[in-house]
Amino acid sequence: MPRSERSPLLLAGLLATSGAAHFVLPRQFDAIIPTALPGAPRAWTYASGAAELALAAGLAMPRTRRVAALATAAFFVGVFPANVQMAVDWRHKPAPLKAAALARLPLQIPLVLWARGVAKGGEGQS
Repeated sequence: MPRSERSPLLLAGLLATSGAAHFVLPRQFDAIIPTALPGAPRAWTYASGAAELALAAGLAMPRTRRVAALATAAFFVGVFPANVQMAVDWRHKPAPLKAAALARLPLQIPLVLWARGVAKGGEGQS
C-alpha cells in the first residue's frame, strides 16, 4: 500500500485509539477539560471521544475522507485549549510529566497539517 493510501488510515487509527481511551480512561481526560467550559468535564470527555471515533470512521472511508480530514484539522485546533490547560496544570509536576505536557502543544501543528494533507489527498473522491 503506497504511503499516500496509508496516511489516512494511520490518522484514523490514531483518532480511534484516542477516542476509545476517552471511554476506557475518562478520568485522565476529565482533568484537562478547561474549567471555562460549561457542564461536567465527563460530558466533554465523552463528547470529544465520540467525535474522535466519528472522525476516525470518516477518515477510514474514501467517500467521506476529505470532509472528515477537514473536520479533523478543525478538531485538532479546537482541542488545543485542553492541551494548554494540561500544560498549566502540570507545571509543578515532575520534569518528565511537565515535558510531556509541554510537548503536546507544538505537536498540534503537525497533526493539523497531517489532517489537511489527507484532505488534499482526498480531493476528487466522492
